[in-house]
Amino acid sequence: MRALFLAVLLRDLRLAARRRIDALLPLVFFIVAVSLFPLGVGPETQTLRHIAPGVVWVCALLATMLSVQHLYAADQADGSLEQMLLAPQSAVIIAAAKSVAHWLINGLPLIVVAPLVGILFDLSGVALLSLVIGLVLGTPTLSLLGGLGAALTLGLRSGGMLLILIVLPLAMPALIFGAGAVVAVESGLSAAGHYSLLGALLVATALGAPLATAAALRISTE
Repeated sequence: MRALFLAVLLRDLRLAARRRIDALLPLVFFIVAVSLFPLGVGPETQTLRHIAPGVVWVCALLATMLSVQHLYAADQADGSLEQMLLAPQSAVIIAAAKSVAHWLINGLPLIVVAPLVGILFDLSGVALLSLVIGLVLGTPTLSLLGGLGAALTLGLRSGGMLLILIVLPLAMPALIFGAGAVVAVESGLSAAGHYSLLGALLVATALGAPLATAAALRISTE
């Protein structure tokens, strides 16, 4: 099981290294989308601080949806997905490995650039730290849910729109608690409750999403 997990994970990382433009597109979208808000809203620092958490989390969610649409499509097109599903190990391992690879390729870069983006909104140091902690806990949840949506819409016409309709409602709690943690810190309150809820969401998603994704993949490939 460990060998299969590592094989799928390293395979996806190598493919991303060969397709650098596709891998960088969600990050570029995130930076450009977030950067437009200070230009459109204006230079008022109080307003920027107020909208910053929601803007960053919404853009992170949309960037995740942009990158997750092709998580299984290329493997299905070249037949490698069917070969992986024929392995004696459970398809849950494949689903988990591809979600981890997606987070490393797309979620981790968003976390790295988040402090730089936060400076555009004049966030304080503690608010930037809270934003990063929330993204560390929340972006893996988005990748896991995105993998589930990609499996459910695999091979469907207009699958991208259906994926968004499926994943967005499921991802709303992560967005609310992630943005709420920054708001709480800015208000002088503790964000521990928000972090606990994000952690609980991550644990629940990590336990349930790969199972549901594996079942959806087998149904989609039959």
